[in-house]
Amino acid sequence: MFLAQGAVAEVPSVAYFPLSPLLVILAAACLGVLVEAFLPRHQRWASQVTLTLLALVVAGVLLGAYAVGGAKPVVTLAGSISVDRPTLFLWGTLLALGLGGVLLIADRSVEPGGSFITDAAGVETARVPAAVGAGGNGPGSGETRREVIPPGTPQDRITAGRAGMQTEVLPLTLFALAGMMTFCAANDLLTMFVALEVLSLPLYLLCGLARRRRLLSQEAAVKYFLLGAFASAFFLYGLALLYGYAGSVKLADIAAASAGSQRSDTLLFGGLALLVVGLLFKASVGPFHTWTPDVYQGAPTPVTAFMSAATKVAAFGAILRVLTVGFGVTRWEWRGVLWAVAIASMVIGAVIGLTQTDIKRLVAYSSVAHAGFILVGAIAITESGLSGTLFYLLTYGFTSLAVFAVISLVRDGNGEATHLSQWAGLAKRSPVTAAIMSFLLLALAGIPLTSGFTGKFAVFSAALADGMAPLVIIALVASAVAAFFYLRVIVLMYFSEPAPDGPTVTVPGAFTTAAITLGVLITLLLGVVPTLALTWAGAGGFVS
Repeated sequence: MFLAQGAVAEVPSVAYFPLSPLLVILAAACLGVLVEAFLPRHQRWASQVTLTLLALVVAGVLLGAYAVGGAKPVVTLAGSISVDRPTLFLWGTLLALGLGGVLLIADRSVEPGGSFITDAAGVETARVPAAVGAGGNGPGSGETRREVIPPGTPQDRITAGRAGMQTEVLPLTLFALAGMMTFCAANDLLTMFVALEVLSLPLYLLCGLARRRRLLSQEAAVKYFLLGAFASAFFLYGLALLYGYAGSVKLADIAAASAGSQRSDTLLFGGLALLVVGLLFKASVGPFHTWTPDVYQGAPTPVTAFMSAATKVAAFGAILRVLTVGFGVTRWEWRGVLWAVAIASMVIGAVIGLTQTDIKRLVAYSSVAHAGFILVGAIAITESGLSGTLFYLLTYGFTSLAVFAVISLVRDGNGEATHLSQWAGLAKRSPVTAAIMSFLLLALAGIPLTSGFTGKFAVFSAALADGMAPLVIIALVASAVAAFFYLRVIVLMYFSEPAPDGPTVTVPGAFTTAAITLGVLITLLLGVVPTLALTWAGAGGFVS
């Protein structure tokens, strides 16, 4: 609308200190783009790694300073961003997972030269000799031409063995992380949609940049992009319907309209259904999970680790905010549908996971089952449901990150050895690696003294207190079924003979060692002494 003559536009206030962690990550991502543009190629890796790690540490310090200072919840940027206690918990989780993910992405010891292709476009610079008699047949004469290297060719395998990597993956990671932080803090649906695209587009690119198995990586990126575009369209269409119903995209206004409106609820629940489809896709909740196994298998393993941990945190953070703030008053209308979705996700993940022969696909279906468990807590619109779900996201994120870091260490001549038969007898080749992997798999299964048990206990207790006993019983049965394929891997590692030409276990460098140590320690600590994290997760509710 045009302003009336003489009217002054109101400038929205910005609470810079509460937003400082997000602003630091965005600024570092933009600086990373400038580093790519202006620094020589041989200086980029060290500069990008230093800049990225420094940004994560500074953002974490600022977040801690604001949280410890006891500041009250803030709604800023014209009401589009809410920095409340759940936001602070989710931001802290995302920054910690981002640190672990960046360590894996930056590592160049497990895969010599790094896990990413040396040139994002898959091209090679070659000097073509000038034609004889053209006056340019001396040494070094000719023109420079960049030729595309087809995936799977001998030249592609030669290129994969060269040193160097695409350092633009680090600013892309920061942009994705900034989108995730905005996604779970967004107080209106339009901001949430923009954040969804900011977090998704870098991930589409990162999934297609694997140094080895480029065809599989590019196929994963295309599938993720196409299905992600459909999910974004569902989200945007749902946003439009909800705007038509409430006359606003703010969650608080939608809640107010649904509580006191005499209009038909067709637009309200139609919009909610489409909106939730987009959110559940990003959280890889069955039956909206079809991208998950292919993308987890084809993407570079450091990207899979970062994506499996951080994206789930951001997506469920947004789901919690939407259901609690925008649709809490109508929960009895939509609750039954989400019961069915949670059951479908748990059953799909547990049952199809039993049939998998590739360990990355197995963990992918495990994530689908865990998404169903997390949704059980999210459906309970209670204080204990919120705290239990936030805690579960924290525990699952670090365990998943460490699992994929360990998977990247088991290698053969063609790269990672992900077929389960290649993991036979792994304990005899590397007892430490097998012991760490066994501990992490037991955590995913929910065995006591691990964070997985504590997380499931918190979520299921909240669901029981909210009258969802049948759903909890189904979740317990699905947990028991899923435990079988975790134990199958452990039995394979310890009670099978290794093949004579089996894979070797690479000694990890400092970055990968730090990421695995971080994941294992937090998995152990949250299983033994979870009180501090549970207290922080339950410190307050959403503010709109």
